[in-house]
Amino acid sequence: MVHDDDPSALVYTARRIARHVRWARTEGIGRLIEEDRLNPVERVATALAKRRWRRRHGGPPGAARPVYLVGLQRSGTNMLVRGLDAAPEFEVRNENDGAVFHRFQLRSDARLTEVIGRSRHAYVLVKPLCETHRVDELLALPGARPGRALWSWRDVDDRARSEVAKFGDANLRALRAIADGTIGARWQGQRLDPATVEVIRDLDPERMDPHTAAALFWWVRNGLYFRLGLHERDDVLLCSYDALVADPEAQTRRLCAFLDFPYHPRLHAHITRRTPRRDPLDIDGRVRARCDELTARLAAAASRPASPIEKVAP
Repeated sequence: MVHDDDPSALVYTARRIARHVRWARTEGIGRLIEEDRLNPVERVATALAKRRWRRRHGGPPGAARPVYLVGLQRSGTNMLVRGLDAAPEFEVRNENDGAVFHRFQLRSDARLTEVIGRSRHAYVLVKPLCETHRVDELLALPGARPGRALWSWRDVDDRARSEVAKFGDANLRALRAIADGTIGARWQGQRLDPATVEVIRDLDPERMDPHTAAALFWWVRNGLYFRLGLHERDDVLLCSYDALVADPEAQTRRLCAFLDFPYHPRLHAHITRRTPRRDPLDIDGRVRARCDELTARLAAAASRPASPIEKVAP
């Protein structure tokens, strides 16, 4: 979400409260509790299970393998986190974890490496969505075991609808700042090549509605998967939200094979199998054409078999 470079704690808190109120009104209190893992019974049970696992099976510090969950906000990442968090072998560092994140952005590579290095779990799952453009750099962090990355993506219309419902015109404001050159060091404008910036300017965000802007932002951020060459790497798995909800077991087995982790039904017990919603938004035709082209590329890349982790000694 675009904001001042360093807003006061009071302003930042007010914005978060307003966002949660809007989300509760549009999606319901139950969805908000599920989304932000606010159920204390579930959280305590998960923490106790992980504590028992560390006591019985915990490895030495430095042996944990980092797994980075990246992609665009509102693309099903919380669903993946909830599933993997059900496995006690995983230490989960979500983007609201103050030890690693500050206002949803990584504090520093050094802090991240430190936290991963002291873990006694088999895996440390980190969700740095605002650093998605740096996933190739995170996979090469010195001092950490070779990691893996999961890139989550979702149908552009469903994602745009969810984005606007929760964050309002945040993507629109980000695109306007990119187009007029005022984006500065904010994450939304990082590692964009000149051609992408020119496309944004040509499409004129000043004349866009929020849903068209959310769709264009989907194109910008998901396009990084190819622009960074991640489609050519064996340590990055493209994960489709739509495929996951359509067939939770098959997609979870694919994920487990990629991570060399035993499959268990509890990893997708929270997912209700369903057909993804298909209700196209009325967005600018030029943006629609670019999104359709990228959707085809992502779908083709996601259909490739996952490459299992090589067995490397800690």
